Amino acid sequence: MKRKVKTTVKGFRAIDGAGVSLVRVLGRDTVEEFDPILMLDSFDSINPEDYIAGFPMHPHRGIETISYVSSGKMMHRDSLGNEDTVSSGEVQWMNSGYGILHEERIPEVDRLLGVQLWLNLPKDDKMSKPSYNSIKKKT
Repeated sequence: MKRKVKTTVKGFRAIDGAGVSLVRVLGRDTVEEFDPILMLDSFDSINPEDYIAGFPMHPHRGIETISYVSSGKMMHRDSLGNEDTVSSGEVQWMNSGYGILHEERIPEVDRLLGVQLWLNLPKDDKMSKPSYNSIKKKT
């Protein structure tokens, strides 16, 4: 079966949260074509001013967020009482289900490198119980 590239996208510089500089690869303009992927952001910086403002407490509903930290750290806290830090080589994901408040703080590191993906939950899961999980490196 021969496959053809249907669409190409190019990320663009954006500011989100309280002033985090990132590259938005997929977002509002690509939702229809790439559903269930709602958003894909990339982080790559050696300048703490690009990211230490973080993402203050904010709501999510009906989506799942997945964050992979290749280099650096990301701290998560939410309205369910979860608090966790993922660092280089680790991943976290949050099912926002029927609704959750959460924040992500990013402490100063030599280099922040990672991605965050937002997935649209299937209709039957949109009102599910919110949850938080992470996968840590074995020590």
